[in-house]
Amino acid sequence: MSSKAITMRKIKEVLRLRFECHLSMEAIARSLELSKGVVVKYCQLACAAKIDWKNAQDWDEARLRNTLTPNASELVRTTPYVLPNFALIHQELKNKCMTLQLLWHEYVASTEGKTYSYSAFCEHYSRFTKTLKLSMKQIHKAGEKCFVDYAGPSIPIIDVLTGEITKAQIFVAVLGASSYTFALATAAQKTADWLLGQRKAFEYFGGVTQVIVPDNPRSLIADPDRYEPSIGRSYAEFAAHYGCAVIPARPRKPQDKGKVEVGVQVVERWILARLRHQQFFSLADLNSAIADLLEELNTRPFKKLPGNRRSAFETIDKPALKALPTKPFEMCSWKKAKVGIDYHVELEHHYYSVPYQYARKHVELRYTASVVEVLCEGKRIAAHPRVIRTGYSHGLSSQTTVAQHMPKAHQAHQQWSPQRLLIWGKEIGMSTQMLVSHLLYQKSHPELGYRACLGLLSLTKKYSKERLEAACAIAVSNNAMTQKSVRNILATKLDLAPANKTSPTPKSAQQLPLHENVRGSGYYH
Repeated sequence: MSSKAITMRKIKEVLRLRFECHLSMEAIARSLELSKGVVVKYCQLACAAKIDWKNAQDWDEARLRNTLTPNASELVRTTPYVLPNFALIHQELKNKCMTLQLLWHEYVASTEGKTYSYSAFCEHYSRFTKTLKLSMKQIHKAGEKCFVDYAGPSIPIIDVLTGEITKAQIFVAVLGASSYTFALATAAQKTADWLLGQRKAFEYFGGVTQVIVPDNPRSLIADPDRYEPSIGRSYAEFAAHYGCAVIPARPRKPQDKGKVEVGVQVVERWILARLRHQQFFSLADLNSAIADLLEELNTRPFKKLPGNRRSAFETIDKPALKALPTKPFEMCSWKKAKVGIDYHVELEHHYYSVPYQYARKHVELRYTASVVEVLCEGKRIAAHPRVIRTGYSHGLSSQTTVAQHMPKAHQAHQQWSPQRLLIWGKEIGMSTQMLVSHLLYQKSHPELGYRACLGLLSLTKKYSKERLEAACAIAVSNNAMTQKSVRNILATKLDLAPANKTSPTPKSAQQLPLHENVRGSGYYH
């Protein structure tokens, strides 16, 4: 006989067959598939309650129950069975991997006295839950929601070269209507990992849902407020790129994301548990193994419904998904910075120019793997190809400068080159060219000598080219090859002395004794 609780409808049928049809107890038991003892029990209760069937046949089930068992609460209190602590059991079921069957075994083992069978235990617990606060059953529309989360367990990844073991995290995405499931191993649970998993999930589904429902991780949600959560900037850009909305689950409200909770549990039991004895040496190898088991998971038949996750997805969710954008989302990061007085901002030891009008202002850097954008009060003021430096050493830096960002005076300076300066020096004379060449190439980089060369050549504005050439000749002959020395020679008119027409020698050099131990200015260079 069935161990299920007998409904009042069946009890009413027992009374009808007995008092209206006058069937025997055995015949009623066979007809309704009940034990003879049950039939006798309710017939006796009806007689004790003096129920007139002509009147009782129109009663509702509640009235019939109260008439047959007016002291049901007292019967419960006097029952020989020990009633479990269902409030504690309800809390225990919130723990991961906990089941009613396990709790029933613990109840039987720890109880002195008569205990309920498992079916009666479940029936009493079901009655208890009906006394709790009601929850609204969620109805998921086709193509509406994609629930995302990370599984609890991780999978070791072994580095082949060093033997170092890292823990791969498992990202899970589940569609609301069909329960179609996606899983991906990532290096961590940072913003980039979340967005990578979400992008791969949309590509796996072949479309985009209207809403993404994540938990409240710090890497995605800036302010996990129950009523007005604030989405992180990168996640907001991701949602805008794919044309969907982000609605985080309420904190400490697992019912808001029950779909992905079940999906994570299924992935843990049907994928991660089956991979526990395997070794993986890269994320690619692990994701390949996950992909094979994921296909098997989505094609596994439902227990109580026809078809499987794949067939449900094909008929329900897939037709309702929005098309993927033409280009996938490129992960971006943000950084606050202040423009220096040289109208450059720094990112990872490289300097990028902005229009000089923004010097000393606070800006934001939005950068991807390929582009660096500079924004001031939400307006893009500059964009550069990103330079990723390798082998950086302290004290060294590089820069990217756009000529249009420079003041006009600096633009004029930027137009100079070593070749142009050498040609200009040659036009004045060979000594001038020699001195220009020395000023350019005595430094580690020619650009470091630009200012000295421009200062030297600008002397033609005050002195003639002939005088400048004569002064450079004196400086070269005396190994005093600096812009300052030439300027002093011209200021003292040493280049105009008659003796210097043939053998020009600065006064300072004439006063120096000639000796092999006297070191010139170029000794330490």
